[in-house]
Amino acid sequence: MNFDSYTLTKIAKKDRATVYDLFFGPNHPGMHGNFGYVFEMIGTEISNVRPNAGHLHRGFEKIMEQRPWLHNITLVPRICVMDPDPNEVAYCMAIEKIMGVEIPERAKYLRTITLEMSRLTAFLIGIGGAGASLGLYTIMYWTMADRDKILDMFEWITGGRVYHIYNIPGGVRRDAPEGFFEKLSDVLDYLESRLPEYDRLLFENPIIHKRLKGMGYVSKEDAARTGLSGPNLKASGNPYDVRKDTPYAAYPYLDFDVITQEGGDALARVMQVRMEYEQSINIIRQCIKQIPEGEVRLNLGNLNMLKVPEGEAYAKVESSKGEFGYYVVSKGEPKPYRVSVRGPSLPAGFLWAQKHLPTMKIDDVAAWMSAFGICPPDFDK
Repeated sequence: MNFDSYTLTKIAKKDRATVYDLFFGPNHPGMHGNFGYVFEMIGTEISNVRPNAGHLHRGFEKIMEQRPWLHNITLVPRICVMDPDPNEVAYCMAIEKIMGVEIPERAKYLRTITLEMSRLTAFLIGIGGAGASLGLYTIMYWTMADRDKILDMFEWITGGRVYHIYNIPGGVRRDAPEGFFEKLSDVLDYLESRLPEYDRLLFENPIIHKRLKGMGYVSKEDAARTGLSGPNLKASGNPYDVRKDTPYAAYPYLDFDVITQEGGDALARVMQVRMEYEQSINIIRQCIKQIPEGEVRLNLGNLNMLKVPEGEAYAKVESSKGEFGYYVVSKGEPKPYRVSVRGPSLPAGFLWAQKHLPTMKIDDVAAWMSAFGICPPDFDK
């Protein structure tokens, strides 16, 4: 006799021998990074979740306290590989606050441009992952190929495709090369032209709506209470965005609104990313149009020998995942005394995993993770 999944689950609850462990990640294609969940399964239903942070990309905060100020800029992008530049900027901003310096205007625009470029690359991974986690691999192939066009631009201006090491205390390493803004404008036009195809294939797909609607619901109040930020917070109706609420870099000079959704579920979070993706294109265009001439960094001497005066500061930026903040303490030595990183993935990846995943079917886990935009290296800094 054939039993459906629900019937098998009811039988399994009466028989302890049918409860088994299932390892979801890090080798599972639906898991991002060296992280995993250990699920206790009854049939195809999850009954308990045990997060396992793994051993790769861990202990950043203590490592940073053993390294010179400048050398940490090569380390911090690894805290979120998919969207690395916000870590560089937040760390540099904290140092600049302690030193009491303000970077040149042109450097502010260059930081903003690269931040939004990084945001676009992360959103493309998120859009593709949303489809692939539900079996729609075509959108993933499209977005990863389109992402390469932005990586080409990163390679041109910074020399690196994934880790850019472009921001330094006092500004940025170098100015944009000749012709960069013209080529970047062409890339933005191309990316915008692709949106109707993304919409037809993914965002207007009735199967995607049916699978994601109602999944992982978070109310407006719970989203704020549990520390969600970024698209996850705004998808529950909270209009908080560090770029607006605590402006930095060139954001005070730009015209954009905080986009929100009201659904609070996985579908709303995916749609939030779609809307913010288009907004980032418009922000970069404004920067290209408004960027002033001038210096791109302050003369702070030999940065390899940089000594930051005694003090402490907290600096935060709006990444594609939400608020990334760096609390930095200096004792006037060649290296930080203390660094603490506030990442946006922890509430979703740990707290909401415990709330949402039990009673969920295993085939929905990858879609749940993708909609939350979880970045595992952020868990155990």
